[in-house]
Amino acid sequence: MHSTLELEAPGIEHRSEQHEGGGRTMWTAHPDGSWARASTERPRALPTVHQGGPRRLRDLLTGVLDRLITGGELPVTGARVTITPDGQNPLSRGRWSATL
Repeated sequence: MHSTLELEAPGIEHRSEQHEGGGRTMWTAHPDGSWARASTERPRALPTVHQGGPRRLRDLLTGVLDRLITGGELPVTGARVTITPDGQNPLSRGRWSATL
């Protein structure tokens, strides 16, 4: 999932912290100023989510999870990469391309 999310928002960073009572806080940030924080008080509880900036990073993550659940795979599953002599790296599946 992180690979797909990285394709949606290159440069995204993730951090997490486990709390004594079993809860957890997860942070996601992007250099464009977008951020999201999801916290739970106890294990398996629904998180409280806060996010801000130009993009809604938690919404991007939810979209990736939806594709995994409904489609059974992520867009990068089985992707093939060709690197040309000039350094171009177009992915053969999905909508992304990158330059190395």
